Amino acid sequence: MSELTLQYLVLERRDPARNMARFYVLTIEPTLFGDTALVREWGRLGGRGRRRLDLFDGHVQAVEALESWLRRKTRRGYVQRHFSCLEPACDTPQTGRSGQNAHASISK
Repeated sequence: MSELTLQYLVLERRDPARNMARFYVLTIEPTLFGDTALVREWGRLGGRGRRRLDLFDGHVQAVEALESWLRRKTRRGYVQRHFSCLEPACDTPQTGRSGQNAHASISK
């Protein structure tokens, strides 16, 4: 896998009884200075939300932080969003926003 491939997880938490519809996106991206960034975006579905970058010296540390956030959000009731395939025979990985591949897990 190329280092420039953007990998991300899209999580959702919905509870109509509480009028709750939230999203949480976790992405690992390279920076211009050779570091690795864990990008977290969250907010209400349909809204702009918030965004935060956490910088790490290496890819392994960023993956560990992503896994930690994933466990934390799963305990809070977030589930991974599954993208629907637009073509009848879809053997390729499913895509999310901007046509990038959505990965269920981030490899170390």
